[in-house]
Amino acid sequence: MLRAAYNRLEEGLLAFILATMTLLTFLQVVLRYVFNTGLLWVLETTTYLFGWLVLIGISYCVRERAHIGVDALVRTLPPTARRYVGLLVLALTLLYTGLMLYGGIVYIDKMHTIGVEAEDIPMQRWVLSLCVPIGFALLGVRLLEMGWRILTGQSPGYELADEAADAMKEMADDGRPDEAGTAR
Repeated sequence: MLRAAYNRLEEGLLAFILATMTLLTFLQVVLRYVFNTGLLWVLETTTYLFGWLVLIGISYCVRERAHIGVDALVRTLPPTARRYVGLLVLALTLLYTGLMLYGGIVYIDKMHTIGVEAEDIPMQRWVLSLCVPIGFALLGVRLLEMGWRILTGQSPGYELADEAADAMKEMADDGRPDEAGTAR
């Protein structure tokens, strides 16, 4: 139940950020090209929102197995070797995530100490930049979940998107092209 709430919160936050960015950009375009004016703070706001979207989206894509990677060689390995390679890749990814989390915390601390405000938004920059440590902390949680699945045998290795298998499955469903002209 807690996991479902966490997943829904993550999805809702991503949808809210994307919708807000879209509406603000649309508003800015209308104001600029129809009324020959604009809002000064919109560009900086959408820039920070994009940072939040990307850094929260990283952990979401780990959960959905949506990251792509080159794993043709790994797929040829026997299952035990594939698990070991998955654990090695996971350990290196967790190391990188930990370094970025630490760096993000140090950055936020320095920005808080200095007290720098954003250029066009009346907020402290450290508040707007919290996406860095929060995003990497969320990524760490998702990677640990993946590690547990590998260790318990629920997953054969590091989980990546398999676009070729998805395309073959879509072709097998009905073999007809969709509206965009690609086979589904």
